[in-house]
Amino acid sequence: IRQSPADFTVGEVSRDRRGAVLASSSRFSFPLPVELFFGNNVSEFADIDWDEMDFGLTATDYMYAMKCSRDGDFSKGELLRFGNIEVNPAAAVLNYGQGLFEGLKAYRKQDGNILLFRPEENAIRMRNGAERMCMPSPTVQQFLEAVKETVLANKRWIPPPGKGSLYIRPLLIGTGAVLALTPAPEYTFLIYVSPVGNYFKEGVAPINLIVESEFHRATPGGTGGVKTIGNYAAVLKAQSIAKAKGYSDVLYLDCVYKRYIEEVSSCNIFIVKDNVISTPEIKGTILPGITRKSIIDVARSQGFKVEERNVTVDELVEADEVFCTGTAVVLSPVGTITYKSQRVSYGEDGFGAVSKQLFTVLTRLQMGLSEDNMNWTVQLS
Repeated sequence: IRQSPADFTVGEVSRDRRGAVLASSSRFSFPLPVELFFGNNVSEFADIDWDEMDFGLTATDYMYAMKCSRDGDFSKGELLRFGNIEVNPAAAVLNYGQGLFEGLKAYRKQDGNILLFRPEENAIRMRNGAERMCMPSPTVQQFLEAVKETVLANKRWIPPPGKGSLYIRPLLIGTGAVLALTPAPEYTFLIYVSPVGNYFKEGVAPINLIVESEFHRATPGGTGGVKTIGNYAAVLKAQSIAKAKGYSDVLYLDCVYKRYIEEVSSCNIFIVKDNVISTPEIKGTILPGITRKSIIDVARSQGFKVEERNVTVDELVEADEVFCTGTAVVLSPVGTITYKSQRVSYGEDGFGAVSKQLFTVLTRLQMGLSEDNMNWTVQLS
C-alpha cells in the first residue's frame, strides 16, 4: 500500500481521496480487509460531496465474484477489493458478446437501515436472459445473498437519505476461452456498486427525446427482450448523434412497420391520454423493465387504467403526458419529443399530474418513507 497526500494505490489501482479511480492497469484478485486502508475506525460515510453526484462510476471498497463451469455448478463466491479482473483474450464475452448485466439500487433510510428494491425480480430476469444466451445462471437465492453481501460490505458508500442511491451492477459473463462460435466453458458472476445521483443531466426536469426511424434497437426474434450487453452497444451511434444535436436520448420505433414506439435507449416509455396510461406491450423486442412493472402496479393501485398494447407514434404526438421509467432514471418526465422535424411539447416546467403522482408513490416506497404494502422492499440491518 502506497500513500501520498493526493492519492493511494493498492496493487495497480490508484484512487483519489474521494475514491474515484485515477489509474488502473492490472488485476485485483485478493480480498483485503477495509481496516487495512482506513484503520479500525471506518467512517459511516465515504468522503464524497453527496450534493454534487451524477450518474457516474465511483470506485468503492469491494466487489463480489463467483465462477462456474458450463455444467452450471457455481463455486462459493467471495468479496474482493474492487479493481481490474484478468480475462483471456479469447473469452466468449470479448469475442462473441456472451454476457448479461442487471441493475438495481439500495437506499439508506432515515433510521440507518438499508433497503433493496425488488432484487428477486432482477435475479429472475437474469436467469431468463441466461437461458436465451445459453449461459448458466446463479439461483435466485445465490443472487440475493451476493447482492446483500456486496451492499453491506460497501455500506459507507450508500448516500445519506434523499441524496441518491447505491447503484448495484451484477454481471454474468462468459470468461472461458473459445475460438469457434460456441458457449463458453466457464462463466463469472460479478457484482460491483457505485453511489449515484440522477441519470439525466436534467435531473428530474423534463427530458427531450427524438424519435429514431432509421436505426433500430431490436428485431423480432432477437435479444431485445433480455438484458444482454450487445443491446446497449447497438444504440450508441443513434444516441451520440442525438446528444450532439442537444437531445437527451432517442426513442426507437419498431423495425417492421416503423410506426409503433418501443423504448428509449435504456428505459421504457409510457404515454398518458385522458388519464389512461399506455405502454408498449412486452413481445420480445422490449426489455421487461422492473420499474416499468412496478409503475404499472402502482398506477392500477391508484385507480388508473393501464393498457399494455401497441402504441403508435401518432398517439405519442397526441398524448397529454409522456414519461420514461427504468432503474437508473426511476421515472423521468418527457418535456418534448421531436418526430420528423415536428417538435411536440408536453410541458417543459416539470412533471405532469399523473407522472408526478406515480413518481411520488414509487420513490417514497423505494426510500422507506411509506408503508410497503406491495412487499417489494428487502431491508438490510
